[in-house]
Amino acid sequence: MTKYYALALTTSYWKPGDNYTNKIISGLEGKIENDDFVVISEKAISTAKGNIIDESAVKPSLNARIIARFWMRIVWGYPLGILCHFGQRLLCRLRQYHLESGSRHKQVALQYAGFLQALMFGSEGGIDGSNLPYSYVSLPLNNADEVAQEIREQIFVKLKRNVCVIIADTDKTYKFRNFFFTPRPKPMKGIHSFGGYTTYIIGRMLKLKKSSTPLTVAGCNIQASEALKITNIADKARGAGSGATVWDMAARFQVEVNGVSWEMLSKIRHKPLVIVRKNIVKVNTEETNNH
Repeated sequence: MTKYYALALTTSYWKPGDNYTNKIISGLEGKIENDDFVVISEKAISTAKGNIIDESAVKPSLNARIIARFWMRIVWGYPLGILCHFGQRLLCRLRQYHLESGSRHKQVALQYAGFLQALMFGSEGGIDGSNLPYSYVSLPLNNADEVAQEIREQIFVKLKRNVCVIIADTDKTYKFRNFFFTPRPKPMKGIHSFGGYTTYIIGRMLKLKKSSTPLTVAGCNIQASEALKITNIADKARGAGSGATVWDMAARFQVEVNGVSWEMLSKIRHKPLVIVRKNIVKVNTEETNNH
C-alpha cells in the first residue's frame, strides 16, 4: 500500500524577473529527500519568466465582443452553467460578465489559444488571470519539459538530492475509467487533450473525477494515473492562494476585478512549491488473513 505525504512551502510572491530557480532551491533546502516529488505551479514560473500579457493594451475584435456579450453572459450564464452544475454565485458573475475587459481577455484567448479555447468560461488554453494584478494574465509555458529538467538538475547540483519534478496547472483533467482527458493543451503523455470547452462540459456535466493537470515530469518514469494523484494531493495542500478565480481574488481584497496590485499580492502567503513524499507501507498479510 502506498501513502503520500505533502508539504506546501510558503515563499515570497514570484514577480516578473525573479530568479525562480534560486527561490525553489532556497525553499527546498533542508526539506527534501531523494525520490521526493517536487510539484511546481506553472503560473508561478510563467510569471517569474515574464510570460504575461497586460490585457489593458489589447484591442478586442468583433468576435471577442460577441463572445463576451452573448456567449459568456447568456450561454454560460444560463444553459451551460446550469448543465455544468455551477453555483449560484458563479452564475450571477457570468451573467454580469464585464464587457470591456472581458472582450479584451477573449481577444487574447483567440490569439494565443484559438476559437474553441476562447469559448471556455475561464483559463482558456491555460491563460489565467488569478494571482496576477491589474489586467495581467499569464500564458502557458511553451517549453515546460526543458524548464522541469533544468530545475531538477539544479536541485541535484546544489542540494545533492535526486528528485522528480512535476510542473502542474490547476486546470482539470477528468477520468472516465482508465481514460484521462482535459481541455488544457499540452498535458503530459497519457492525458488526452481535445475539444476545448466541449471537453470541460462533458467532465463537469457527468461529474467525473477530476484532478489538477500535470504538464511534464522530469527525473522519474511514472504513469499519468500516478502523476494525477500526486498533483491532486499537491493542489489540495497548496490551496487557492489569493483566490481560485479573478472574481474571488478581487472580492478578497475588496476591489474591482482589475484593481488588485502587486503590493496586495505580495502580502498573501503563496505556496508555489509542494513536496510530495511516497511512503510504501508494508502490510502484514499473515495478520490480515487471520482477521
